[in-house]
Amino acid sequence: MSTPHQRVCFQLQVHPDRLDDYRDRHRHVWPDMLAALRDTGWHNYSLFLRPDGLLIGYFETPSLQAARDGMARTDVNARWQAEMAPFFVALQGTPDQGFLQLEEVFHLE
Repeated sequence: MSTPHQRVCFQLQVHPDRLDDYRDRHRHVWPDMLAALRDTGWHNYSLFLRPDGLLIGYFETPSLQAARDGMARTDVNARWQAEMAPFFVALQGTPDQGFLQLEEVFHLE
């Protein structure tokens, strides 16, 4: 029996003049960052970007808090968050901590 996963959807705003750079960074995510995400419980992770910079992210995890705490203990996450923070408008903290979590109002099994 598999562990139930929490579905997490979030929103951030990318600076419209940085969209191409943002896309490029995500075509070349560091292998150690990908491994850290998998190892700390970030599963089925996707990012969706609108032309005006609205970014919607989605992932599944056994525990959002445990996933965030696990990433906070990795050196690669600190480096990645520092490099990604300048891409975002009005960010409070790091991208992985400062995103606006959206309320799930419907899910079709």
